[in-house]
Amino acid sequence: MHITPQIENVSRRAILRGLGLGAGLVLAVPVLSRRAMAAYATGAGAMPHGTVNDPRVFVSIAPDGIVTIIASRAEMGTGVRTSLPMVVADEMQADWSRVHVRQAPGDEKKYGNQDTDGSRSTRHFLIPMRQVGAAARMMLEAAAAKRWNVAITEVKAVNHEVVHTGTGQKLGFGDLATEAAQQPVVEASKLHLMDPKDFRYIGKGKISIVDLHDITVGKAMYGIDTRLPGMKYAVLARPPVVGGKLVSFDATEAMKVSGVEKVIQVQGWPWPSKFQPLGGVAVIARNTGAAIKGRDALKVVWEDGANAKYDSASFRTELEDAARKPGEVVRNNGDADAALKSAAKVVVGEYYLPHLAHVSMETPVATARVADGKAEIWAPVQSAGGTRQDVAKTLGISPENVTVNVTLLGGAFGRKSKCDFVLEAALISKAIGAPVKVQWTREDDVRHDFYHTVSAERIEAGLDKDGKVIAWRHRSVAPTIKSTFQAGANHEAPFEQGMGLVDLPFDIPNIRCENPEAAAYTRIGWFRSVSNIPHAFAVQTMVSEIAHQTGRDPKDMLLELIGPARLVNIGSGMKDLWDYGEPLGSYPIDAGRLRGVVELVAQNGEWGRTLPKGHGLGIAAHRSFVSYVATIVEVAVDDKGKLTIPRVDTAIDCGTFVNPERIRSQIEGAAIMGLSLAKWGELTFKNGRAVQGNFDDFKVARVDEAPVVTNVHIMPAGPDVPPSGVGEPGVPPFAPALCNAIFAATGKRIRSLPIGTQLGNA
Repeated sequence: MHITPQIENVSRRAILRGLGLGAGLVLAVPVLSRRAMAAYATGAGAMPHGTVNDPRVFVSIAPDGIVTIIASRAEMGTGVRTSLPMVVADEMQADWSRVHVRQAPGDEKKYGNQDTDGSRSTRHFLIPMRQVGAAARMMLEAAAAKRWNVAITEVKAVNHEVVHTGTGQKLGFGDLATEAAQQPVVEASKLHLMDPKDFRYIGKGKISIVDLHDITVGKAMYGIDTRLPGMKYAVLARPPVVGGKLVSFDATEAMKVSGVEKVIQVQGWPWPSKFQPLGGVAVIARNTGAAIKGRDALKVVWEDGANAKYDSASFRTELEDAARKPGEVVRNNGDADAALKSAAKVVVGEYYLPHLAHVSMETPVATARVADGKAEIWAPVQSAGGTRQDVAKTLGISPENVTVNVTLLGGAFGRKSKCDFVLEAALISKAIGAPVKVQWTREDDVRHDFYHTVSAERIEAGLDKDGKVIAWRHRSVAPTIKSTFQAGANHEAPFEQGMGLVDLPFDIPNIRCENPEAAAYTRIGWFRSVSNIPHAFAVQTMVSEIAHQTGRDPKDMLLELIGPARLVNIGSGMKDLWDYGEPLGSYPIDAGRLRGVVELVAQNGEWGRTLPKGHGLGIAAHRSFVSYVATIVEVAVDDKGKLTIPRVDTAIDCGTFVNPERIRSQIEGAAIMGLSLAKWGELTFKNGRAVQGNFDDFKVARVDEAPVVTNVHIMPAGPDVPPSGVGEPGVPPFAPALCNAIFAATGKRIRSLPIGTQLGNA
């Protein structure tokens, strides 16, 4: 039985039609200017299509008073499909129990930027969504004032009604929808935002995510749940080496598999090619199981190409050798070379982190229906607008003829912002003239990912006779994400360097950062927290190493290196300063805020408490995605090397926040993911091929390995502090805090991840 997916193209007309709303709240008048609306500057305007704050786009009201609010960003566990509509509802004075949330399709001209990456959603859309709600509220009030023929100052929207303060008369939102539609959108300069003290939803943590019930009972629609009439199912055999090509294939045995209907070649693109498919052979069948069996029966000959000799073990040696030699200087304050030569003591740390695969619980999957010059997609994508553009370009049709319906994402971590799996489905559907679902297996997912980069980090810290750090030289060597877009890209991009390398906020007079060359031999992509992971691991482990060498408490050493509360001025001693795409005026590098989370976690995490034998505490702090996070991990290591984690405490300063319940869940999840990556995460290559393929050899942390208790401490912020990231900043400090705790418990220093069996445990 085929079930048509309940994912809608939620244009304004479609919503009104679906609700039987002939003339609802359709607020006419031009879109409010972004510049006029901004209470503080953000980098939103530099993103493709920026932000949109037109209430006509995001809000409609049915005659029965049901308010429908559009969520334009993808939901992958962060709660954004709840949080941004909740902002609109709060400003609008809507009753949340009478609010419906609908997912927008890919259309960035209409909805603004839809790339749900970089922990940007709240920091870029909080003000636009507040303005949408405020505009809707004021137009409802204007409609009521006109109905009653009273001054606008005599009416006020309160909890889904507009009240006449003089007489107590009330009109519901549904009663006023038609008349409100005739009111002009209030100019930005005249909008009245609510006083934050009157918020009912924002910052309270009392609203559950809108998808919670459906997820709990199994009704939620993920990408894999899509069903269309006449739909076929496909899996692909892809080149095992990036840059490889198909030579030939024999489908004779595959076609003998019951349920297999067709085998075709799928176009591949020369590497690097952004997010275009690797190409290969597609087996199309009546169900996914048959397609997989058919693929297993294929006889395929590949030409491996230029990356056939990639071996991650020998490449590690190359990276580590490069880190011991001078590289491109990307920051230079003072004279670190001279200060290191004259230092009373030099502490050296070399650190290594391997490739990582995303392994989101839902593997890549997409359904496409291409016919009559039009394409419709159903997929768990992080960038609906970007996917729309890429599908149009690949098929050679107009973006207006492409509809991208966004399902729930069963995990993503950056993987599903790359739409190669969607493009595969679109190409196959066009070729066979039928709708098709392309399903990736776990092995496909692990072996054909856009991997987190491998890296070697080397830090030299020079100390004077009193043990004070006077010099710091950090060399970071890693293949760059630019290599996915540009041939010959051998240096980390400014945005990668700006993730914990050149933006080091330490109070050290002589700092030099270098970036030696590193080629890429496989696809590299952004991964939750991106280059903050290796940079934070190196920097925060080195802090602990210096503390040990000087007989200092690691927390005190960290605070000394951060220095006094101040706005850090990197100065002219560097090539570029990338601040997560945000203006430094709104999001400066604030040493005071970094100190604040260290002090908060030290107090609430009971730093220095007495521990049983075999236990240890480790601390680390890091600024990423313009937020500040500090973590304390308590570990226990038994005499056989078995590692357990009784307690984790994390403090986060993310400025103004919308939903503290989601902040807690994201930090708790970051602790589990950080543990999983640090303990087991490693993807290796031999003969250009990924060695691992599933959870038996690419291990992730199991339930019994998770921290027993994770406490989250949210730094309160005034309403004038801009919001910053939450989804990613919790990961970077976890691994160094964990490994610092292992050192405190055992005296063994972990400088290479994963920990694996370094403690002796199997």
